[in-house]
Amino acid sequence: MDAVGKNRRTLQLIFRYTILIIVGIIMIYPLLWMVSATFKVNSEIFSGIGLIPKNPTLDGYKKAVTQNYGGDINVWKAMLNTYSYVLPKVVFTVVSSTLTAYGFARFKFVGSKILFALLMSTLFLPKEVLNIPMFVMFTKLGWVDSSFYLPIIAPTLFATDTYFVFMLIQFARNIPKELEEAAKIDGCNAWQTLIKVDVPMLMPAIVSCALFQFMWSSNDFMGPLLYVKTPAKYPLAIFVKLSMDADNGFEWNRVLAISLISIIPSLIVFFSAQNQFVEGISAGSVKG
Repeated sequence: MDAVGKNRRTLQLIFRYTILIIVGIIMIYPLLWMVSATFKVNSEIFSGIGLIPKNPTLDGYKKAVTQNYGGDINVWKAMLNTYSYVLPKVVFTVVSSTLTAYGFARFKFVGSKILFALLMSTLFLPKEVLNIPMFVMFTKLGWVDSSFYLPIIAPTLFATDTYFVFMLIQFARNIPKELEEAAKIDGCNAWQTLIKVDVPMLMPAIVSCALFQFMWSSNDFMGPLLYVKTPAKYPLAIFVKLSMDADNGFEWNRVLAISLISIIPSLIVFFSAQNQFVEGISAGSVKG
């Protein structure tokens, strides 16, 4: 019976990993095809779904890194523009969301339940509904087409990304209060307790929030489209759209090369912090 049971477990393990490998290949295939297509010409791209180019060419990358629109913007300037507002957004989101989550999770004050309910209700509010009033407000403030991307960065100072606040609240509520009481006995005030006790415990969740914000902001198209009017300030999301020049026909190897260059920083950041990210997501699914 032991041998039969061992063989059965082995077969189950083989079956499980076979399914996982097949699903993994299906999921990663589009990205692999995109990479291979950057080395193909249009006729070969549409002739099949194979990954190996028959006549490899670097023209797509050469044109991608040299393409310039009116002398105002190229892929490197677009990348610099993108991360000049993405990095501040990540930092401000983490700080504001952590402070807000700590306040709701650890302090009881008048109206806290009502404010928390209002905060959570914004999760059900589509972001598109806010586009017009926010655009009107930022126009009156004179922030549209700001050199510092103020309409895109400023809202993150006020914990407007409710999802991140909610995630951090769930983590903060699971931090043992005994640790904070011990810090209080040692003479720490609320601010010192947050920095020295809670933030290290919240680090997996904070890293998850930072990664989500980094990837979402890097891929954001609507925000820059609404608030950035000067071509020299365009981010990668808009530059990729500009690369699809319908008047002269699409050179798909160039378009895909620009797209690949645009996602490389996100891939590097994700794989660099994947351990903390997985820990944060898995812990949230158990504790939340």
